Amino acid sequence: MPQAFECAECGNPRGLMGPCQHCASEALPEAFVDTIEINIKRGLPTVEEALEQLTEYLRMASELGIKAIILIHGYGSSGEGGRIKWAIHDALENNHYADRVEEYFFGEQVPYGSGACQALLKQRPGLKQYLKHFKAGNAGMTVLLLGSDRRSA
Repeated sequence: MPQAFECAECGNPRGLMGPCQHCASEALPEAFVDTIEINIKRGLPTVEEALEQLTEYLRMASELGIKAIILIHGYGSSGEGGRIKWAIHDALENNHYADRVEEYFFGEQVPYGSGACQALLKQRPGLKQYLKHFKAGNAGMTVLLLGSDRRSA
């Protein structure tokens, strides 16, 4: 997988969030991809923390011209979906992120090999490198397509 982000000040590889680990720059990194994966369940956040993180990720991704996000939110251990998953689904369905998210697809809507998955991959070819997440209707992820009027990466 190619380097996704580079520090705008020192040129070293870095992540999307937080300061550069090499020079501590707080400036937005340079993006070299148009599709990213975000694991919102990392660190076991509360529902409120996860939604705040998602808001910040969407803001930064939008500013960098990211076109698609594979959002890993997990399914939960209840067998009926976890609280973070349902909170994200609810926020999307109620247009909470409509200013940045143009379309979204819950993992169970786009299982690998389905017509919906093929259409999505045709629309956003950058998603192809994330096919492992599209297995048999992965209910632990959501695909977010960001507005097309953003700056290109």
